[in-house]
This record gives sequence, C-alpha cells and structure tokens, in this order.
Amino acid sequence: MELKERADGRRINVHVRILYDNRSLSPGLISGWGFSCLVGEGLLFDTGGSGRELLANMEVMGIDPMGIRTVVLSHAHGDHTGGLWTLLDAGVRPTVYVPRSFPARFRKRVRARTALVEVHKPMEILPGVHTTGEVGLRIVEQSLAVETGQGLVVITGCAHPGVVTMVRSAQASAGDFGTRSRRPHLVLGGFHLGGTGTINVERIVADFRRMGVRRVAPCHCTGERAMGVFAEEYGEGFIQVGVGRVITVDSEGSEQGGGQ
Repeated sequence: MELKERADGRRINVHVRILYDNRSLSPGLISGWGFSCLVGEGLLFDTGGSGRELLANMEVMGIDPMGIRTVVLSHAHGDHTGGLWTLLDAGVRPTVYVPRSFPARFRKRVRARTALVEVHKPMEILPGVHTTGEVGLRIVEQSLAVETGQGLVVITGCAHPGVVTMVRSAQASAGDFGTRSRRPHLVLGGFHLGGTGTINVERIVADFRRMGVRRVAPCHCTGERAMGVFAEEYGEGFIQVGVGRVITVDSEGSEQGGGQ
C-alpha cells in the first residue's frame, strides 16, 4: 500500500517501512545503532548510521533507492545522517531537508551534491506532510507529521528536546497547513528515554493519553525499560519496531506486518 490521497492531494493513508534500527525482525536484515524509515515510496526520514547497511536492507526489502525523492534529517547526529553520503554516492539526488542549525560544513557538503532546504519554522514538504521546524535549544531537532484518516502520524528521530514537546510541536504546527485533525494517532521513532526512570516514563504515557495518542511505536534510543512501560500501558496499541516492520495507518486504523 502506498500513500493515498484525497481529491485535494492530501494524505489520508500512510505506509511506513523501518529500514534502520537497533534491532532486526528478520535474519536477512541488518540492525545497527540509528534510525531510518521510508514514508510512502519516496520520502526517507533519517538515514541511519551506515549507508552500506541501509542500502543492504533496502535491497532485501525490495526498495529501489533511486525512487527516493525527499530526505528529511531530524538532527545532526551521525546515527541519523551517516547513510546519506552512500545514497548520494549511489546516484540518488533527493531534496534534503535539514534544520537550519546543522553545522555549516555539513550543509555545504550536501549543497554541493544535491538540493538542500534549510528548515527553521514549520514547513509543508508534501501535501499533508510537514516538518515541525526546529525544536529545542541544546540539541535542535525536527520531527515529521503526516496527516492520515485517523489523525497525525508523528515520526521522531531521537526526540532530544523531549518526546512530549515534539508531539505538541507537531500538533501546534498542523493547523498551519489545513490539517483536518491535530490529534496524534501514532507516535513512532526514538523517544530518548534510556536513562529515564519508570515514574517519569509513566508521566509521559499519561501526557500521551491526554493528547489522544492511540498507538505508539518506540524504538532506537527509547531504552528497553521505557519500551516495556509503553508496551504494558498501551497493550494492543503498542507496535514493536525493528528493521523490516511495516506500519500502515488508514481509515481503519493501524496495522503492522512484515517488511519484505
């Protein structure tokens, strides 16, 4: 299933494939510290830490890298940006969206090889798909928000400014682009809670519930303890993530399956 659109071009369904994560859901797929996922057929969110492993997983999953037209990088850490150079070496020429606060050397290096867009404020990248813009102070990050028939799908890289903050930023910016619902249906990606105690994780879960988050798919830097809390609290609304996972959100809700 691909991204489907309403008559006005806005997304009502979304199909996300996990290409890079700390764990693999299949012996034929490679795990590595970092994160990357393909949204629909042409939008890559983050590129993992190794382009060689990213491309190897794409090949096993039957994904042609030449179909990638857009790359969105969440923040400037190598486990989210490292695979970009191998993609460019392979001849992929996407438009790359990075926070404006990325190091000047990185931005110059990308601009020399492909189109670069520096993001500061929330920005619509495709119809029904927008970035939160720069969030945070110490480690600046952007998240992706995708409109679906069930609400927003919010995708985070590491959520260094705080995962609740990232989700609220996605909600706040959604109205700028004519999004029908600001309610976050699914939050997917790294939540950066590896050193966070159970009580504080439970508070985050409570915040998610107040915001209306129905499903969660934490991975990468979330931490095993925190993922356990989310799994217990969300039950069937918890989606286990690893390389090869496919997550589909449509008018009937979220479904999960294999990625090959």
